[in-house]
Amino acid sequence: MSQRFIVTKEHRRFTEFADAVRRGHTIGLCFGPAGVGKTLSARRYARWDKAQDLLTYWGPRSDSDAKVYAALAQSRTVLYTPSVLTTPRALKDELDQVITRTNMCIEQHLAPAGQVTPETRGWRHSRNYVELIIVDESERLRPTALELLRDRYDRDNIALILIGMPGLEKQFSHYPQFYSRVGFAHQYRPLGKDELLFVLQRHWRALGKTLDPEDFTDAQAIAAIARITRGNFRLLERLFPQIERVLKINELHTITNDVIEAAASTLVIGAS
Repeated sequence: MSQRFIVTKEHRRFTEFADAVRRGHTIGLCFGPAGVGKTLSARRYARWDKAQDLLTYWGPRSDSDAKVYAALAQSRTVLYTPSVLTTPRALKDELDQVITRTNMCIEQHLAPAGQVTPETRGWRHSRNYVELIIVDESERLRPTALELLRDRYDRDNIALILIGMPGLEKQFSHYPQFYSRVGFAHQYRPLGKDELLFVLQRHWRALGKTLDPEDFTDAQAIAAIARITRGNFRLLERLFPQIERVLKINELHTITNDVIEAAASTLVIGAS
């Protein structure tokens, strides 16, 4: 995922939003339609593509783990996705675990085991380095779980971002003690026209082709993709493997409107 990540304007806006929440030690709400890239941006910000496996399986260490330690020390962020039936107890235990493991990794980066000094020995395994918790799929949180997050925010002074679908800000407004602590709200939008063109140029290049908006065939293809995906990043990512498949099966070399329509016909595209 990290190799194919495309830095869009919406991702930059999310990064600025997350930085502001983290610096302000406040609570932020991020909402937007399914598939626009909220989770991808959160994973990128938290360096979760590098850290998730190590933090989840917590097996024997290797020299390559130093890159994970450095990434976590830079982000100071954990990403948590509650399961559909997560209980408040499970949420507390799982968050405690991932924060503890993240702190241990950051300590390894700041003071590797072989370089512990009398000055650092006292704070190892006791200091919290995590500055931001990002909770994805936050509509799944029950009132008690939400209150638990508020309590952690008050006690530990760790900033918090909740990510969800449109209407998230209205849903949480029913909990005044939590909502009164919200400092920022960020709407994650679908790709705009210029951004869509930028992303399409990357996809064309990945297929060994060049996209020319001035060419009539390419202009038709761009219009078809814009109509089908409506700037939805996830639909775009699902569409292009099918486009590549249609080209190979039919031994075609040009991405035309017909190729796109044939590729789209294989997808289940619902309301986003």
